[in-house]
Amino acid sequence: MILPVIMCGGAGSRLWPLSRTAYPKQFLSLVTKQTMIQDTVHRLDKLHKLDPLFICNEEHRFIVAEQLRQCEMSHSGIILEPAGRNTAPAATLAALQAIQTGDDPLLLILAADHVIKNRANFVSAVLAAEPLAEDGRLVTFGVNPTEPHTGYGYICLGESINQLGFEVSEFVEKPDIATAKHYLECGNYLWNSGMFLFKASRYIEELHQFRPEILRACEEAFAESRTDMDFIRIDEEVFKPCPAESIDYAIMENTQNAAVIPMDAGWSDVGSWSSLWDVHAKDCDGNSLRGDVMTEQTANSYIYSQDRLVAAVGIEGVIIVETKDAVLVASKDKVQQVKHIVERLEATNRCEHLHHREVFRPWGSHDEIAGGERYLVKKVMVKPGQRTATQMHYHRAEHWIVVSGTAKVYNGEQNYIVSENESTYIPIGTPHSFENPGVVPLEIIEVRSGCYLGEDDIVRLDSDGVGY
Repeated sequence: MILPVIMCGGAGSRLWPLSRTAYPKQFLSLVTKQTMIQDTVHRLDKLHKLDPLFICNEEHRFIVAEQLRQCEMSHSGIILEPAGRNTAPAATLAALQAIQTGDDPLLLILAADHVIKNRANFVSAVLAAEPLAEDGRLVTFGVNPTEPHTGYGYICLGESINQLGFEVSEFVEKPDIATAKHYLECGNYLWNSGMFLFKASRYIEELHQFRPEILRACEEAFAESRTDMDFIRIDEEVFKPCPAESIDYAIMENTQNAAVIPMDAGWSDVGSWSSLWDVHAKDCDGNSLRGDVMTEQTANSYIYSQDRLVAAVGIEGVIIVETKDAVLVASKDKVQQVKHIVERLEATNRCEHLHHREVFRPWGSHDEIAGGERYLVKKVMVKPGQRTATQMHYHRAEHWIVVSGTAKVYNGEQNYIVSENESTYIPIGTPHSFENPGVVPLEIIEVRSGCYLGEDDIVRLDSDGVGY
């Protein structure tokens, strides 16, 4: 049986301002109506498989669980990495989880943020890799290149193993343009997709030989893990010293048992805005337009509007992305430099690289809609049956106005119902929370007033819900 292991890490900083640290690209609907993680799950439908195992960090755990719930996908667990240590340790934790019951499944290692247009060819490649993996090979999937791309690593094909699989002659790093053109002309180089298939036990054997320090750290951390609802929490103190290495660097470049299956499935890792333009449908002028966009004498551009009308006149080869709190304008051939903007935002202690103006929580969302020196206005949505954490503030009072739905308010020692077009007042220093006891979303306008309105003026008093 195949156990899909879907890795949900990464910040996707090159797709800023849509992708943020708190809500990166794998959780966004960038190509289809579904999010990228949901697309990843659904392309597995034709495989004979176990329920997928997911790996993410603590901050994203509720997003993963909610997006799986939305597409009614069962799973084998969600492993929470205490710290990002690249793909080799993540795969090690998955392998340890997979064999703990005495089974030894094939692990299909996938990233949650890749695009694969041809699902049938993807499934065919995985099925072609199965007998090689069952025979003890560590199989990777190489993508037939369509251009001399300098943003991908390459795999050089070796001797054929069977009609579909090849030995790996060598892995090569991202090349310069001249080398990439040479690889394309040779015809025996494939893009390195970062997807793998191997037996859990074989991967552990290879770790024992080539990276025993990774195996030891993961085994010790996994032994101290605990299960919390759907989440498998890995011990942070033991895991943090684990070396950070990729599967390629730790194992695939060292093993004598590497194999590669060529795959022609419309693959892209969507690592930049130009890559996203590549995979999208375009109009007769070569433009990919999403949202409320108007163009005039504009060609070969990607324009995304989230919150308002975007009009473009007389431009070519440009990326324009509008969100509620930021606008990106970039030349299509300079989009790799977007990461430097993100670095500057971080260096100057700004928040636009961390989260969107509208922030999603397990219980709902909140969106800042107006503010001034001593006031801040937010629109808050609480899902049916959900409740925020009990908390208090030392520097601000709050007025809540119910726009739609019904709120059950916990205000100090009191609890009471607030209906549509009614309001309530929370004084400074008063413990409070609110709950949606109804069956429709609860929408509230929250008005903060006081001398300090920052999100860090919060004292959480219980764990019943998740506060702001």
